[in-house]
Amino acid sequence: MKTFHCTHCQNLVFFENVSCLNCGHALAYLPDQAVMAALRQGTDNAWHVEGRDDAEHAYRLCVNYVEQNICNWAIPVGDPNAFCRSCRLTRVIPDLTPSGKEAWFRLETAKRRLVETLLSLQLPLHAQDDQNPDGVTFEFLKDSTQPNGDSNRVLTGHDNGLIIINIAEADDVQRELMRQQQHEPYRTLVGHFRHEIGHYYWDRLIRDSERLEAFRALFGDERADYAEALKRHYGQGAPADWAERFISTYATSHPWEDWAESWAHFLHMSDSLDTAGAVGLLLRPARHDEPSIRPLAPSISLMDAGFDSMIERWLPLTYAMNNLNRGLGLADAYPFVLSPAVIEKLHFIYDTVNLSRPAATDPVTASEAKTPPATQRAA
Repeated sequence: MKTFHCTHCQNLVFFENVSCLNCGHALAYLPDQAVMAALRQGTDNAWHVEGRDDAEHAYRLCVNYVEQNICNWAIPVGDPNAFCRSCRLTRVIPDLTPSGKEAWFRLETAKRRLVETLLSLQLPLHAQDDQNPDGVTFEFLKDSTQPNGDSNRVLTGHDNGLIIINIAEADDVQRELMRQQQHEPYRTLVGHFRHEIGHYYWDRLIRDSERLEAFRALFGDERADYAEALKRHYGQGAPADWAERFISTYATSHPWEDWAESWAHFLHMSDSLDTAGAVGLLLRPARHDEPSIRPLAPSISLMDAGFDSMIERWLPLTYAMNNLNRGLGLADAYPFVLSPAVIEKLHFIYDTVNLSRPAATDPVTASEAKTPPATQRAA
């Protein structure tokens, strides 16, 4: 995540801000420009980037910004969709009770961070509909009880472009309880989004590609029965030597889950390293044998610098983050160890993303631009 500044007064602002605390201008994130822009409403009712009155810098606020105060993104005036690039991916939202709306806010906040990362990586991303059956859509659902008293539990997961997130994951207490019950070292809302979108990109980038055999050589044969694999995992647990070959115990359950877990960690790395680079974080220890981070040239992105450069920066960064967290009495920010086998899998994902980038110079496809405005309904 890059750092952002108000385009009017250059005050430092955050990705989630809706107004500049210094100059008072309304703020909105412009995904087509990747900036947090100061906006003013013109006589034409469009929102214009402050100081730019031309049509090229005219926007509408996402309907979830205007009506629900859930979003802070804007849409070019020429886009027919009422929802922004992130909100249009959501098909079913929680009920608009106070607790449901709070869960929706947290879910969309995490999803916008995911979408920003995917757009920055130039990965193909558009809403699933009749014109775009290979797109992705999200449904935010909650557990329910049947009239006969039986519980209807919502399982977070992915199926052919549909990603379902149980809204209980937006509750810190419930999520921590589930983390402990599952004996997981790490469980976050943005982590769920990154994991589930990994399944979607396996379908898009691996399933029918020339990389499938190379995937099987690293991750295993995904044709193994998935239901049986999960049953065996939950019944027997992970093998004793799992840490030598996998990023997590859940990754041992099936090659699809190994990919999704590894994909999520690649996005963890990409976002955190981008943030560290954007704020100018360097490590210059007094001893030469301690972890250090050297600056990248300003004109070179992480994806252009090469995978080895990412790993060289990631390991020292996690050392620093974990030590800072321990100083605050918190759990490790990144409680994982990257074995050589896991690093090889991450390298494969890095290469897969890089190979997809030339075909994704403009994530907004022509077919998407012509689709009718998306709709959302409450669960």
